[in-house]
Amino acid sequence: MLRWIIPIVLYILIDVYAFQAVKTITKNPLLHGLYVLSSVVVLGLFIYAISTGEARTNPKLMYVFGLFLALLVPKLLLVLIMFGEDIVRFVLGLISKVGGSETGFHMPSRRKFLSTVALGIAALPFASLLYGMVKGKYNYKVLKYALEFDDLPDAFDGYTLTQISDVHSGSFDNAEKVNYAVDLVNKQKSDIILFTGDLVNNVASEMNEWKNVFGSLKAKDGVYSVLGNHDYGDYVEWNTPADKINNLQELKDIQKEMGWDLLLNESRTFERDGQAIKLVGVENWGKGGFKKSGDLEKACEHVAPEDFTILMSHDPSHWQAQVKEHPKNIHLTLSGHTHGMQFGIEIPGWFKWSLIKYRYENWAGVYEEFGRYINVNRGFGYLGYPGRVGIWPEVTVITLKKKLKTA
Repeated sequence: MLRWIIPIVLYILIDVYAFQAVKTITKNPLLHGLYVLSSVVVLGLFIYAISTGEARTNPKLMYVFGLFLALLVPKLLLVLIMFGEDIVRFVLGLISKVGGSETGFHMPSRRKFLSTVALGIAALPFASLLYGMVKGKYNYKVLKYALEFDDLPDAFDGYTLTQISDVHSGSFDNAEKVNYAVDLVNKQKSDIILFTGDLVNNVASEMNEWKNVFGSLKAKDGVYSVLGNHDYGDYVEWNTPADKINNLQELKDIQKEMGWDLLLNESRTFERDGQAIKLVGVENWGKGGFKKSGDLEKACEHVAPEDFTILMSHDPSHWQAQVKEHPKNIHLTLSGHTHGMQFGIEIPGWFKWSLIKYRYENWAGVYEEFGRYINVNRGFGYLGYPGRVGIWPEVTVITLKKKLKTA
């Protein structure tokens, strides 16, 4: 709680500053009172939420965080615009003083027009964040890619895989939408379904009401999964170490019950017409303080350098650190983890931006280096902010193609 004191004080200062724009536009005491009341109520709820330690993972408390964010971001934008105006006003005041004005230093009053424009601009992120909580978080998109490889076995030309990631089942609050999304995955009719980690927020019991839904996922070659950083229960204060161990085992058992094959630093082989490809799955490996249980060497123990290999690794930082130049020819890596920060701007094929790009080099979509690919799935669920704006929940379908030889 103590670590939140400075951010809370900053929020109050931002709130007071932003209030000046409201006062410039209207002198109505009722509107002033509504502004103050909403700010106090939301701040009080936010302080309560963070004091429980569950603000990022409890569905109800996540809405408190979302509402807090929906008010903070517009006010921050409003303050930036007003601060720019105040600098201009200050400079004009100095000019009047230096110029020998009879009144001395005098700052011009705030312009009602600019305050009105600033409020209008600030309303855009406010509306967007509210939309993200109501509609955006279940606005599922199917993204399809065709990737070509020189050494793809001929028997697997046209092989399709569907990837989902970051379910975060403890956040869901709409069974109809989740059922729709799972059905959407099945409708892709891919040869294989691959899940790249973070099935839950914290505890295995979050899956109890959803295991029948996700257990309905079917593909000809099966459903395979790996663990993400949230699956280990590291963000819970367990009564005993044994409770944490039992929770992880329960999560593994649930995946088995659903018919999923959980890969724990191991590999599987798929054969067609005497040819084969390898699927490798590692436990979580991430930079920046995240768990490093992934053992790529152990996982690739039965993989030869000439094998066509697909890797499931939850955190895309693993690709940069160990995978993209690994001696084993890992052709395609599938990751998740970033969620695309659940907020950003995307114009497919043209432009892609989110703040998360300043932390992760590979944060959403397909990237290629050294003839090897990584796809970073934007996530199936959500965490923290209970919504999505611009970065929609994703079902990825990748078709493996044999690159045609040119004469």
